[in-house]
Amino acid sequence: MLYAVSIDAPETKRLAEIAKALGHPARVAILKILAARNTCFCGDITDLLPMAQSTVSQHLKALKQAGLIRGEVEGTRVSYCLNPDGIRELQQHLSSISSDLSRVCC
Repeated sequence: MLYAVSIDAPETKRLAEIAKALGHPARVAILKILAARNTCFCGDITDLLPMAQSTVSQHLKALKQAGLIRGEVEGTRVSYCLNPDGIRELQQHLSSISSDLSRVCC
């Protein structure tokens, strides 16, 4: 069955935004690091990844803008953790598109 798909649909745009945030291996690694810990400072993440602190900060910014992580200022440092609402949204979008794609037959 063929049906119209809008690239302007809010859910399509949101999934694309999340996918873009996940589009770099360092960002996936950061999510895994945060999932393994309750909270993490940027410096802690930098110690675990082979990148400069400024590069890690840019990846954290992209993940935060996508709503997948949260950052709270603690003194002179920022503490990062997963955003449960963002992770649930990620799960819902991936489940939905996976379901749609698995119905494809040629």
